[in-house]
Amino acid sequence: MVIAVDFDGTIVEHKYPRIGKEIPFAISTLKRLQEEGHRITLWTVREGDLLWQAVDFCRERGLEFYAVNANFSDEYPDEPGYCRKIKADLFIDDRNLGGLPDWGIIYDMVKHRWTFEQYIQYRLEERRKSLSSLWTRLMGKR
Repeated sequence: MVIAVDFDGTIVEHKYPRIGKEIPFAISTLKRLQEEGHRITLWTVREGDLLWQAVDFCRERGLEFYAVNANFSDEYPDEPGYCRKIKADLFIDDRNLGGLPDWGIIYDMVKHRWTFEQYIQYRLEERRKSLSSLWTRLMGKR
Protein backbone atom coordinates (compact mmCIF):
# COMPACT_ATOMS: atom_id res chain seq x y z
CA MET A 1 0.00 0.00 0.00
CA VAL A 2 1.21 3.52 -0.76
CA ILE A 3 0.75 5.73 2.31
CA ALA A 4 1.12 9.50 2.07
CA VAL A 5 1.90 11.10 5.42
CA ASP A 6 1.93 14.76 6.39
CA PHE A 7 4.76 16.16 8.50
CA ASP A 8 3.67 19.12 10.65
CA GLY A 9 1.02 18.05 13.16
CA THR A 10 1.28 14.41 12.08
CA ILE A 11 4.89 13.25 12.50
CA VAL A 12 5.87 16.23 14.67
CA GLU A 13 3.92 18.74 16.72
CA HIS A 14 2.69 21.66 14.61
CA LYS A 15 5.30 24.42 15.02
CA TYR A 16 5.71 25.38 11.33
CA PRO A 17 8.06 26.75 10.06
CA ARG A 18 10.11 25.28 12.91
CA ILE A 19 10.16 21.54 13.52
CA GLY A 20 8.17 20.55 16.58
CA LYS A 21 8.80 17.62 18.89
CA GLU A 22 8.14 14.17 17.43
CA ILE A 23 4.64 12.91 18.12
CA PRO A 24 5.05 9.73 20.20
CA PHE A 25 5.36 6.58 18.09
CA ALA A 26 4.96 8.38 14.75
CA ILE A 27 8.34 7.50 13.29
CA SER A 28 8.54 4.03 14.84
CA THR A 29 5.07 3.22 13.47
CA LEU A 30 5.98 4.45 9.99
CA LYS A 31 9.21 2.43 10.06
CA ARG A 32 7.26 -0.67 11.08
CA LEU A 33 4.79 -0.13 8.25
CA GLN A 34 7.74 0.12 5.84
CA GLU A 35 9.16 -3.14 7.20
CA GLU A 36 5.79 -4.73 6.44
CA GLY A 37 6.08 -3.67 2.78
CA HIS A 38 4.21 -0.35 2.65
CA ARG A 39 5.65 2.58 0.69
CA ILE A 40 5.70 5.74 2.77
CA THR A 41 5.59 9.06 0.91
CA LEU A 42 6.15 12.37 2.67
CA TRP A 43 3.29 14.66 1.68
CA THR A 44 3.69 18.16 3.09
CA VAL A 45 3.20 21.83 2.32
CA ARG A 46 6.89 22.38 3.09
CA GLU A 47 9.09 23.44 0.19
CA GLY A 48 12.76 24.24 -0.38
CA ASP A 49 14.98 24.25 2.69
CA LEU A 50 12.04 23.72 5.04
CA LEU A 51 11.13 20.55 3.16
CA TRP A 52 14.65 19.14 3.30
CA GLN A 53 14.89 19.98 7.02
CA ALA A 54 11.85 17.74 7.55
CA VAL A 55 13.36 14.99 5.40
CA ASP A 56 16.64 15.21 7.33
CA PHE A 57 14.79 15.17 10.67
CA CYS A 58 13.18 11.86 9.71
CA ARG A 59 16.35 10.45 8.14
CA GLU A 60 18.30 11.13 11.35
CA ARG A 61 15.75 8.93 13.13
CA GLY A 62 16.01 6.12 10.58
CA LEU A 63 12.95 6.93 8.46
CA GLU A 64 13.63 7.15 4.73
CA PHE A 65 10.71 7.98 2.45
CA TYR A 66 9.86 6.19 -0.77
CA ALA A 67 9.15 9.60 -2.28
CA VAL A 68 8.94 13.21 -1.11
CA ASN A 69 5.97 15.29 -2.32
CA ALA A 70 5.99 13.06 -5.39
CA ASN A 71 4.62 9.78 -6.70
CA PHE A 72 7.97 8.12 -7.34
CA SER A 73 11.41 8.24 -5.76
CA ASP A 74 12.98 9.65 -8.93
CA GLU A 75 10.64 12.68 -9.12
CA TYR A 76 11.88 15.87 -7.50
CA PRO A 77 9.80 18.84 -6.39
CA ASP A 78 12.32 21.32 -7.82
CA GLU A 79 12.00 20.01 -11.42
CA PRO A 80 10.19 22.15 -14.02
CA GLY A 81 6.65 20.95 -14.76
CA TYR A 82 6.46 19.06 -11.48
CA CYS A 83 2.92 18.36 -10.24
CA ARG A 84 2.26 18.21 -6.47
CA LYS A 85 -0.85 16.05 -6.83
CA ILE A 86 0.15 12.63 -5.56
CA LYS A 87 -1.53 9.25 -5.66
CA ALA A 88 -1.77 7.15 -2.54
CA ASP A 89 -3.96 4.40 -1.13
CA LEU A 90 -4.10 6.17 2.22
CA PHE A 91 -3.41 9.70 3.46
CA ILE A 92 -2.44 10.28 7.10
CA ASP A 93 -2.89 13.92 8.09
CA ASP A 94 -3.77 15.80 11.28
CA ARG A 95 -6.31 17.82 9.29
CA ASN A 96 -8.55 14.80 8.73
CA LEU A 97 -12.15 15.07 9.81
CA GLY A 98 -11.96 14.16 13.48
CA GLY A 99 -8.23 14.91 13.73
CA LEU A 100 -5.29 12.54 14.00
CA PRO A 101 -5.89 9.29 15.89
CA ASP A 102 -3.21 7.84 18.15
CA TRP A 103 -0.41 6.15 16.16
CA GLY A 104 -1.35 2.78 17.70
CA ILE A 105 -4.84 3.16 16.24
CA ILE A 106 -3.37 4.21 12.90
CA TYR A 107 -1.19 1.10 12.87
CA ASP A 108 -4.13 -1.22 13.65
CA MET A 109 -6.25 0.41 10.95
CA VAL A 110 -3.53 0.06 8.30
CA LYS A 111 -2.57 -3.48 9.35
CA HIS A 112 -6.15 -4.74 9.20
CA ARG A 113 -7.27 -2.35 6.44
CA TRP A 114 -10.06 -1.11 8.68
CA THR A 115 -12.08 2.05 8.43
CA PHE A 116 -12.34 4.06 11.64
CA GLU A 117 -15.85 2.67 12.09
CA GLN A 118 -14.53 -0.90 11.83
CA TYR A 119 -11.82 -0.09 14.36
CA ILE A 120 -14.43 1.25 16.82
CA GLN A 121 -16.63 -1.83 16.31
CA TYR A 122 -13.62 -4.08 16.99
CA ARG A 123 -12.76 -2.19 20.18
CA LEU A 124 -16.39 -2.30 21.38
CA GLU A 125 -16.54 -6.05 20.78
CA GLU A 126 -13.25 -6.58 22.63
CA ARG A 127 -14.59 -4.50 25.52
CA ARG A 128 -17.85 -6.50 25.56
CA LYS A 129 -15.91 -9.78 25.66
CA SER A 130 -13.70 -8.50 28.47
CA LEU A 131 -16.66 -7.36 30.55
CA SER A 132 -18.52 -10.62 29.89
CA SER A 133 -15.48 -12.63 31.01
CA LEU A 134 -15.14 -10.49 34.13
CA TRP A 135 -18.86 -10.90 34.93
CA THR A 136 -18.61 -14.68 34.51
CA ARG A 137 -15.61 -14.86 36.88
CA LEU A 138 -17.31 -12.65 39.44
CA MET A 139 -20.54 -14.65 39.33
CA GLY A 140 -18.62 -17.93 39.64
CA LYS A 141 -17.06 -16.83 42.93
CA ARG A 142 -20.39 -16.58 44.76
